[in-house]
Amino acid sequence: LGITTEEPYVIPNFNPASLDSGYYSIGRFFNYFDSDMISVIYPVTSNTRVHGYIAVHSDIKGIIAQRESILRTVHFLFILSFTLSLLILLMIYIWVIRPLRTIQKGILEYSTGNLNYEVDIHSNDEMGFLGSRLTYMANTLATSEESQKKFISNVSHDFRSPLTSIKGYIEAILDGTIPAEMQPRYLNIILQETKRLEKLTKDLLTLNNLDSKGNYMAMSKFDINDVIRNTAASFGGKCISRHISLELILEGTELFVYADYSRIQQVLYNLLDNAIKFSKDDSVIEIETEYRHDKIYVSVKDHGCGIPRDSIPKIWDRFYKSDSSRGKDTTGTGLGLAIVRDIIQQHNQTITVVSTEGVGTEFKFTLDKA
Repeated sequence: LGITTEEPYVIPNFNPASLDSGYYSIGRFFNYFDSDMISVIYPVTSNTRVHGYIAVHSDIKGIIAQRESILRTVHFLFILSFTLSLLILLMIYIWVIRPLRTIQKGILEYSTGNLNYEVDIHSNDEMGFLGSRLTYMANTLATSEESQKKFISNVSHDFRSPLTSIKGYIEAILDGTIPAEMQPRYLNIILQETKRLEKLTKDLLTLNNLDSKGNYMAMSKFDINDVIRNTAASFGGKCISRHISLELILEGTELFVYADYSRIQQVLYNLLDNAIKFSKDDSVIEIETEYRHDKIYVSVKDHGCGIPRDSIPKIWDRFYKSDSSRGKDTTGTGLGLAIVRDIIQQHNQTITVVSTEGVGTEFKFTLDKA
């Protein structure tokens, strides 16, 4: 059997030939050992003849210890993988699912009209960026909605005021409250109010055209210096009555730009009209053109009342009038500078304003050189 001892041990009724080939067992091997062993018996053959058997025994304690070690490792890896899976799921919940639910709630709030709801995500990842963009979008929409309401309110007020005056004066003329000798004066007031309504309607139509996505810009090459001369000449009567001088500081005799002629003419008209309106009597308004860095710079500078610092960002708003201008601007619609800004932006150009209260204001915009 391959077992060597000083006194051979005989296993009663043991016939290895009766065992299956490759026999193995776990136990004391027919009580030969005092502890459990794993035993393997294999025949030794030659020319199909069995010459003997080899028996190999190994203490099972080592195998059990190894098995326990493997099981402990497996258990540890299972617990580790389970813990890691839980952590991954937790991170997915914290970083993905919970922010998505917050975003979903925000979208539902916005869809019901609650634009003041804030998507509360403060992480620095994509979810945080998406949340901040949604909040920014909602704030922009809320501001736009508020501006729209204010715009409608201002339009209604600016239409209602002159219409009320016109209605009152006409009724007074018809019922004889205003005597015949005074009627021409009040008819002139009605005419001025009608002109004011006409200008307001025209400005609103201009803004509507500028807001239209399909707005067509008739781009062409023209001399900006010539446009400035003609626009300045159209204000000759106003300037003479108030002793205001228009000083043209033009670069060269001709300076060609590529833009929409009628739109730029309107920009110059609005800026010059504003400058005259808020200039002091016996003052100078400077209109200058300059070519540098492949751009044409056009500026209109007055020496009037100026704009309060906190009002400068608001002057581009539709219907906005600063407190300092309300007494001087009795015929304006509050849309002139909004039209100017929209026209310049549609040309993909820039316009800036520098103003000091009590000193004056300078508007400067750019155009492409032709």
